[in-house]
Amino acid sequence: MSPSVVPWMPMCRAGTQPMTSIEVSGLSKTYTGLFRRHDRQALRGVDLTLPRGAAFGLIGPNGAGKTTFIKLLLGIIRPTAGTVRVLGGSPEEPAVRARIGYLPERLHLPASAMPLGFLEGLARLKGLQVLETELEALLAHVGLGDVIGRRIGGFSKGMRQRLGLAAALLGKPDLLVLDEPTDGIDPLGRVEVRRILAGELERGATLFLNSHLLAETERICDTVGILSGGQLVRFGRQEELRRVEPRWRVRFAPEVDGAVLRATGFTHAEGGTWTCEATDPRELNAALARARAAGALVVELAHETWDLEGLLANALGATA
Repeated sequence: MSPSVVPWMPMCRAGTQPMTSIEVSGLSKTYTGLFRRHDRQALRGVDLTLPRGAAFGLIGPNGAGKTTFIKLLLGIIRPTAGTVRVLGGSPEEPAVRARIGYLPERLHLPASAMPLGFLEGLARLKGLQVLETELEALLAHVGLGDVIGRRIGGFSKGMRQRLGLAAALLGKPDLLVLDEPTDGIDPLGRVEVRRILAGELERGATLFLNSHLLAETERICDTVGILSGGQLVRFGRQEELRRVEPRWRVRFAPEVDGAVLRATGFTHAEGGTWTCEATDPRELNAALARARAAGALVVELAHETWDLEGLLANALGATA
């Protein structure tokens, strides 16, 4: 990056913004087959409200309706029933679309173009007035500062993904809809992407993430939704959804007598920890008191939680 290039920095938009970024009510979509013999209902009455600045991850099995949901949010297709409001308006309004940054799962980039020229053309299409130095800074921001002079056709998959992310960030959108944003990016690059997205959230943007990489969703998103069979079967903050009620995970000092702990109501788990079933604080404290009275020393206590993979498996099992 040349000395004249000002580092790209996310900036907050001026003016009053709606308190919600996405409002979906009774959303349904049916794809009609020939003579209606092969109709397929992709979404079935989905309700979802996301506040401004949320970091939301949509997860679910293949065929759950995630791609259809994204297309409806972007105004690419229209719902069969229900309503969609994005950033306070219809996703079909040009003014609303201009405030959305989108990274599709399947990127189609012009092989003969160079990254700077690609972003300049995209800026013109979006009606943005952007200086060349700002675009250079944006490319550096996503880790492409050293390849500005190379043609896109010679880019690796990870480099193409970074360019797609730069395109989504163009114009500092209020809503980022990212479909598999770290696909093809190496582990260190994923750390960089998470840092970039954290900066976008800090300035007040809303993040809508769709990814099969559950570990990435777990790290980036504070709120998740599980889509299965066209229905939103789970929705809420990760810390609440992942909690296994009413089980607690306890770690005792190494010299603990396992037989004593079993006798006082604890069950041995993996990694040298123990679990305790307790429906309320009194029951939990009574079990801990019995263990301590027998000489056990508590060094760690927490609600047992699933990772997103376990949460997804549990949710799908419950709806099977």
